[in-house]
Amino acid sequence: MPPASSDSSPSAASSLWRDADFRRLWLGQTASQLGEHASLVILPLVAVLTLGASAGELGVLRAVGQAPILLLSLFAGAWVDGWRTRTTMVLTDAGRALALGVVALAGLSGGLGMPGLAALVFAVGALSVFFDVAYQASLVRLVERDQLVRGNSALEGSRSAAQIGGPALGGALVSLLSAPIAAASSALFFALSFLSVRRIRRTEPIPKRPEHPPRVRHRILEGLRFVAGDTVLRAVCLASAAFQFSFAAMMTVYLLFLPRELHLSGAVVGLALAAAGPGALLGSLLAARLPSRFGHGTVLVCAAALGDGVFLCVPALHGSSAVTVPALLLVGFVFGFGGQLVNVTIMAVRQAVTPDGMQGRAAATITFAGMGLTPLGSLAGGFLAGEWGLRTGLLVAAAGMLLSPVAMALSPLARLGRRLPAPRGGQPGS
Repeated sequence: MPPASSDSSPSAASSLWRDADFRRLWLGQTASQLGEHASLVILPLVAVLTLGASAGELGVLRAVGQAPILLLSLFAGAWVDGWRTRTTMVLTDAGRALALGVVALAGLSGGLGMPGLAALVFAVGALSVFFDVAYQASLVRLVERDQLVRGNSALEGSRSAAQIGGPALGGALVSLLSAPIAAASSALFFALSFLSVRRIRRTEPIPKRPEHPPRVRHRILEGLRFVAGDTVLRAVCLASAAFQFSFAAMMTVYLLFLPRELHLSGAVVGLALAAAGPGALLGSLLAARLPSRFGHGTVLVCAAALGDGVFLCVPALHGSSAVTVPALLLVGFVFGFGGQLVNVTIMAVRQAVTPDGMQGRAAATITFAGMGLTPLGSLAGGFLAGEWGLRTGLLVAAAGMLLSPVAMALSPLARLGRRLPAPRGGQPGS
């Protein structure tokens, strides 16, 4: 099979958006991401404003919501590869809408407690893991391989917009209404996603199941072996793990450095963090064109080096906010731009080299390998800040982020050309 091309022509873009099923997927994924990112603000505020949660209880609640990434990602990959992604997305949307509806009703009636809220937060987090794996696998089953980069660009662009607008929307809903009613409002986004994804009409080419299908444990191990045995996917895993560990460490120090070392207010800190959003939107738009012009490998290495390396400038900042704030906004914008270029490009590469029957497990394995190191990275950041000071700790953590582009540059990823590679091997078993 020859390598698929990455057509970035206007006709390719228009043909993609003329596809009604792709539009339904895009609308559903956008609504789902808005609901998910709004709920990340609303549910903690339910705990604080409605239940009077302490700082320790809030920390535990956030950890409970993040736990499904570690506990369920690999299982979600095995599940998605054996089911239609449309079915998985519809069920998870319905489940999250129901969970948020329960939060709203229990909060308004006075029957909500911290244990119950924690259980519902865990349920929302778990269902989000399944949805996120499913929507990544669904694109491969919905569009031609030469449209993967452009399709990912559209989906990741909407995800970036949700990351910008979702938290702000969640905070606004809590301010204008109340925390429980805001939870009910957030549930409406999942209901919209449910209705949109449910209308997808194209039949997915699900791989035939063998007469005696392997157990889930064997399917998970098959996914791990596939990723570990493929040089391109192994490089993606290593680069992702290096980035997530170092980024978690850097952000831990960064969130201390801005208010304590640069003496910035909470509002300005939020503004500095939000600057990554517009950069990510621009990165999503250009990701549909740059790889087919300069090569996927060149874009990956250069964008990662630019986006990750820009944080090396932050420890050098001193002086008044008139100087530091514009510099921090620029740093955030460049980081968002480079990071989103990497995200879109690397997702298209991963989807292109992975056979259809392994899409969910490959996505879940890479998510598990990368995100699994974030708690350790956060602990490392706290250690660096405490032992070496904020400025030195930030410099070391930011330098660690460059391990990701170095790993890419020394791997087969750097040699990828203008065309996406073909799937590796034959169709794996289900």
